[in-house]
Amino acid sequence: MARTDRFATVPSPLAPLLLTGSPEGLTGLYVAGERAAPEPAAAWREDPAGFAPVAEQLDAYFAGRLRAFDVALDLVGTPFQLEVWRALLEVPHGATTTYGALARRVGRPHAPRAVGAANGRNPVSIIVPCHRVVGADGSLTGYGWGLERKRFLLDLEAGARPLPGV
Repeated sequence: MARTDRFATVPSPLAPLLLTGSPEGLTGLYVAGERAAPEPAAAWREDPAGFAPVAEQLDAYFAGRLRAFDVALDLVGTPFQLEVWRALLEVPHGATTTYGALARRVGRPHAPRAVGAANGRNPVSIIVPCHRVVGADGSLTGYGWGLERKRFLLDLEAGARPLPGV
């Protein structure tokens, strides 16, 4: 995990989201309470005001008014993970890619499984859009927040009305 020292929980149509950060930027965006979400450490301070710009952008995204985030990120990972996460940032809003195409984009055409593993370790979901990666046949495949939430995000970006209550 990055040098996290603060956190906030913000509402979303998916579930409450846990935002974590450092002085350099956002270190994590998780569905609060999910297994991959960290528990706020005693040394972290709750800082809703410090995350207000991120929360406002997330609100605009969920309302269909924001297509690209402008958020400082402080990501920690292996060089390969960081390369995959940078490539994810290039997948346009409303588009999808495959693990194979992403592997080719990062110069490792025979490593779609490794790309999938790096994708699965993305600590800043939505902003680093790991939900935009689908199977080679276009089917929805693994997503840490569940396939229902992945479908919600893809439908939202496609301009379709997602199911209420998701």
